[in-house]
Amino acid sequence: MSDPITILIADDHTMFRQGLREILERKGGFHVVGEVSDGLAAVRMAEQTRPAVALLDVSMPGLTGIEAARQIARVSPETRSVILTMHRDERTVLEALRAGANAYLLKDADASELIDAIRAVQRGTATLAGSAATRVLELLRRDSAGETPADTLTPRERDILMLVAQGDDNRAIALKLNLSEKTVGNRLSEIFQKLDVSNRTQAAIVAVQRGLVPPPSLD
Repeated sequence: MSDPITILIADDHTMFRQGLREILERKGGFHVVGEVSDGLAAVRMAEQTRPAVALLDVSMPGLTGIEAARQIARVSPETRSVILTMHRDERTVLEALRAGANAYLLKDADASELIDAIRAVQRGTATLAGSAATRVLELLRRDSAGETPADTLTPRERDILMLVAQGDDNRAIALKLNLSEKTVGNRLSEIFQKLDVSNRTQAAIVAVQRGLVPPPSLD
């Protein structure tokens, strides 16, 4: 069996944290390395334990989940941050993704959606879930109207970025474009550098905003 996915839970509501832990432990394949109630503690624990995934509430004492995601990306680059929030304001969600979060879910998501999102970001796939995804994609459509498309990406890099924006992982991209996974990884590194971003989610956002690729379908 593969090693369990290590999880850090950060939320200032004790019952919610306990509920998340129970869901993950009951499902199997996950190991919760710790629970904390504020953003500063989340950053410290992420640096100490290097979890695969950090589940972060937006509204926490000390640091918000957004700022915690930004700092976790710096102190533990291998950790993928998932924002869990009741905030349906698309600007807040977009700010979180720009700060380095790899995905977000509304807190009314069901357990299977949470499990799928954790596994997706652990594989390196960006996740936008539920009705909030619609709001963010609509915001990207509006914001893209004022942006000038960049000319720095090659046609092949645009192809890769299109598939990243659609949620494909490196293996799927390699199969679709008849490339090796190593080549896809190298090309992604070059794309990140050209777009001045640090992960797939940020790349997809910038790509849509700058008109490099069309927004994903809402269907």
